[in-house]
Amino acid sequence: MIDIINELNRARREVSDGAEVKTIVVSRRYDAAVEDVWDACTDAERIGRWFLPVTGDLRLGGHYQLKGNAGGEILRCEPPHLLKVSWVMGEAPGLSEVEVRLTAEGGDATLFELRHTAQVPPEMWSHYGPGAVGVGWDLAVLGLGLHLAGGSISDPDAWQRTDEARRFMTASGEAWGEAFQAAGAPPEQVAGAVARTLTFYVPETPEQE
Repeated sequence: MIDIINELNRARREVSDGAEVKTIVVSRRYDAAVEDVWDACTDAERIGRWFLPVTGDLRLGGHYQLKGNAGGEILRCEPPHLLKVSWVMGEAPGLSEVEVRLTAEGGDATLFELRHTAQVPPEMWSHYGPGAVGVGWDLAVLGLGLHLAGGSISDPDAWQRTDEARRFMTASGEAWGEAFQAAGAPPEQVAGAVARTLTFYVPETPEQE
């Protein structure tokens, strides 16, 4: 039995609120060797066990596609420390890139840092803030941690409807709100963005209405 909030609190979140380009960063220390974390992030079979099924030519200059999600080009691949890809959802225009950096901490621990940089339409940023993508990345960081520890969420779709998942996503949305405010967003904007993000990720159930 995992402590779902403790898993969430093991990660740190940062937001860079530029005029045109927004960046969110989530970082966490894993109790696993850097080579193992790298393999989990780059091997197609392992990616499918903790994140989403992936297809494509998984090498520098190749293209990938995550099932039902983003795809793009592999821009940098420097094992076992740096992976950078373009991150394209449908026909969305503009810059969107995800960079993963791994830093060995001794022989059996790794600092994982994921940086997502994108041009975000102003109306979407003001409406949802960083939680729009941040909650999804928190779920990925959780899945990777469970995988590296030898576990998994056996049915992610069913799990996301559980009370445990709702607590996790609620706490994640609130944590991204704190990072948004630390980046300089006004408290009233943060409160609205968190509320709308949670309405998307954690809608009221019929029993709560």
